[in-house]
Amino acid sequence: MKIVSACLVGINCRFDGKNKLDRRLLEVFKKGELLPVCPEQLGGLPTPRIPAKIVDGDGYDVLDGKTKVINEKNEDVTENFVRGATEVLKIMKLLNIKEAILESKSPSCGSGKLYDEASGSSINGDGVLTALLKRNGIHVIPYEVANGKKQEDVS
Repeated sequence: MKIVSACLVGINCRFDGKNKLDRRLLEVFKKGELLPVCPEQLGGLPTPRIPAKIVDGDGYDVLDGKTKVINEKNEDVTENFVRGATEVLKIMKLLNIKEAILESKSPSCGSGKLYDEASGSSINGDGVLTALLKRNGIHVIPYEVANGKKQEDVS
């Protein structure tokens, strides 16, 4: 069993109320091998929700209290992101799950890449959930790598 970003198996939980369905992952989910989660929803944020970003840092910096997660209305949603990541980790520990397939570029699930609003492209870094999972010995597989791309090719 692995955790998977819920949006990747067709659950409408992204900030825009949509999903990023991957039919291959959906088939694995239907076999009972994936448990979908959305840390932003688990952290108390609605769907759809105002897009947010990590300010000047990454998920590790958020966890260490060095930076915040701010939405487009300049509201601090750091607590929601940390709470959601903590809840996912709790689920994983309860079920003894050691791996997660997470969407890239998200300020919560971002695995290896984060979306950089200033440049309109991606930058290296991990979101809040990915950082927390890695710190707790969980193997995080970026979605693109799970789809057969090499990590260095992910952008």
